[in-house]
Amino acid sequence: MSDRTIPDDFPHETPLASVPGAQAKLAVRLVNNKYVSGPTDEERLERYMGCEDLAQQCSIYCTRKVSENSALSRERCLTNVRKGFALKVERGEWSLTEAEQDWVVNRARQILGW
Repeated sequence: MSDRTIPDDFPHETPLASVPGAQAKLAVRLVNNKYVSGPTDEERLERYMGCEDLAQQCSIYCTRKVSENSALSRERCLTNVRKGFALKVERGEWSLTEAEQDWVVNRARQILGW
């Protein structure tokens, strides 16, 4: 794992799985000869780094949009961005969980000091 630290508020979700049958089951994957439920540390770090990059880009985008349109409030801009994330996920263009989308918007807000 990299020396990058994942913040405590970054989402840590275990993907849902459905396995047919009457008995209770646990969905796992075989990774490096170990059974793993949920993302590995490396996978989680990769998702965090992607979300952090997106938050940085989002903060630049929001700064530009608000400066170009005096009628656009900061919160409205962030709301519009969040809706855009959801639309891209719905279309299958992006793979972000709802919690990750919320985290990116909150992180952008933090970067911007809004």
